[in-house]
Amino acid sequence: METAEFLEVLDREGRALAAAAEAAGTDAKVPTCPEWQVRDLLRHTGAVHRWATAYIAEQLTSPRPLGEEPDLDGAELVAWYRESHRRLVETLAAASPETSAWTFHPAPLPSPSPLAFWTRRQAHETAVHRYDAETARGGSPSPVGTEFAVDGIDELLRGFHARPRSRVRTAEPRVLRVRATDTDAVWTVRLSAEPPVTTREDTGAAEAELAGAADRLYLALWNRIPVPQVTGEAALAALWRETSAIG
Repeated sequence: METAEFLEVLDREGRALAAAAEAAGTDAKVPTCPEWQVRDLLRHTGAVHRWATAYIAEQLTSPRPLGEEPDLDGAELVAWYRESHRRLVETLAAASPETSAWTFHPAPLPSPSPLAFWTRRQAHETAVHRYDAETARGGSPSPVGTEFAVDGIDELLRGFHARPRSRVRTAEPRVLRVRATDTDAVWTVRLSAEPPVTTREDTGAAEAELAGAADRLYLALWNRIPVPQVTGEAALAALWRETSAIG
């Protein structure tokens, strides 16, 4: 996917998140994040949007802490989220591809620019939290597009979990396969006492496999729903849910 496509997804998903949050009410529980109510979801996602906006708008080339979440609630909080999302989309849309900014994981992209990184990252951030908001609202959440889901799985496996802070580790070398059954996308995740090493291939033996349609697998790997299909060693498959949370 190209940066312009990620921007379109980000715009759409943020609008849908706000609408679902408004319909649910800020005191509604978020089933996919049991410790949260909708107000927590809006405060967190809006703060992340503003944090990401600053990297591009100010061309920040070193990390800085996430800003404080606002002491707002109800309609004022929903409006604050909408403004946070609008600023992010407009900033990314206006930025030059040559913009310099800090980024924080190595997942491959067709264009490795900071602008491409932040547009992609915020599209996935918003899509997952839109799903959260829609579960709080009730009814059937909107589906995640197949191509976008495959990209998100790739970003998670070859980006987030390539970082030293990944906790998905094993005492002895093990191999986990991840397969999107409605596409040809397959990942081989090599686990050890070091951060996982993931490649886009289907070679060699694997002790366990996590599989499912790309959109369901995407949500499962972000720990929003159970993994659709698990084969092989159940304990190795369970390791993902126990240790993969991004903090």
